[in-house]
Amino acid sequence: MGVRAGIVVCITSFLLGSLFTNWIADSLTLWKSPVTDEHLWTAATYYSILAKGPIEAWFFLAAIVATGGITILWSLRDLEASNVMFDGGSVFLFGTTVAMYLYSVLPSVFESFDSLPAHQLKDPFPRSLRGVTLELASNNLICSVALTGVLALQAGRSWAERSDNDDDEEFEEVETDGTRSRAKTPDPRTVTEKETERAKS
Repeated sequence: MGVRAGIVVCITSFLLGSLFTNWIADSLTLWKSPVTDEHLWTAATYYSILAKGPIEAWFFLAAIVATGGITILWSLRDLEASNVMFDGGSVFLFGTTVAMYLYSVLPSVFESFDSLPAHQLKDPFPRSLRGVTLELASNNLICSVALTGVLALQAGRSWAERSDNDDDEEFEEVETDGTRSRAKTPDPRTVTEKETERAKS
């Protein structure tokens, strides 16, 4: 695996791990049945903590995402067949994740969960927040699947490049062996001419 592919895999794994931390909230709203008001309040409290988090953390995350996107696009510039297929798919999935977070996830977190009303876990959950909370869990799941796809495509690219290198080495070995065997086999016409000259002498 090359340096660029290694950077993409490391950044994608980091982002995927960051998304998995949302499982604290998403598991209560996405995989629990029935979804109770207590589950919704717990998830909303988690997202409220994220919304009030330090702005430096979001800048750091943005820098990581930008580095990953630039690295994938840089690999795509080579225009090799494997790069176009694997890195093209990676760009699409990575871009889909970024777009979903910019236009759906982050606006929902900052607009809806910046300030929650005073409540107890058993209190009725506001209907205006119910749909937003459930949608956040679904969007996080979609982004996790997309980033997993990026890892799968990068693994496929690495395997394809390794197979190409193995085929090239085998071809070079066959060419070298063929050259040696041709050098060892004498030309029949040369042998006949030498025998004729010896007979005349």
